[in-house]
Amino acid sequence: MPSATKKVTVFRRGEGRYVATNARGGQVRLGNGADDDFTPVELLLAAIGGCSSVDVDNVTSRRDEPEQFEVVVSGARIVDEAGGNRLDPVTLDFAVHFKDTEEGREAAGLVERLVKLSRDKECTVARTVSADTQVVFKVDGQPLD
Repeated sequence: MPSATKKVTVFRRGEGRYVATNARGGQVRLGNGADDDFTPVELLLAAIGGCSSVDVDNVTSRRDEPEQFEVVVSGARIVDEAGGNRLDPVTLDFAVHFKDTEEGREAAGLVERLVKLSRDKECTVARTVSADTQVVFKVDGQPLD
């Protein structure tokens, strides 16, 4: 099955400050942590949490509107055996609660199964991070060796 290529462009807007723009014109500010802009690592955590949130919310909200929908995403920064920086583990902690009604109980009964489905199959971001994904760096269109 052919897949769609996703793309964002990152532009420098000042020292240590950038803006990522998607094909639809949406923008996210990011930086080096010197101000309130998201850092790239925070954006990665937000992307994992957002991806899985969409997976869970799309199904549960068809049954009932949640009273609480919060996902805390955290990652411990480590230096691995090769001396490289990464996060391990990355943890998503879901707090999704509904009213005590028939619809709310039905929605609440789906949460654990949907979180597992997101983890195991649906969340492209988490699955990309957890897989042995090739990341190709290029300079002026030419891959680095």
